[in-house]
Amino acid sequence: MAITLAQAETQLALWIAADAALATAQSYRIGERQLTRADAEQVRANITYWENRVMALSDGRSRGMRVRYGEPG
Repeated sequence: MAITLAQAETQLALWIAADAALATAQSYRIGERQLTRADAEQVRANITYWENRVMALSDGRSRGMRVRYGEPG
């Protein structure tokens, strides 16, 4: 299934929101229970990935083989 520009933009927005949530607190404890959020490095890697996908889709490029001058390129 091909990813659309709208889907890529949605994913990018979600990962940016996750990064903002990590900025407030990566983990916290309430009594005996502890919540640890996602790894900040992984979140930033996903932001970079989705930024690249958005840029590629915005440029009209897509995954897969491209044909130029009648030959695979």
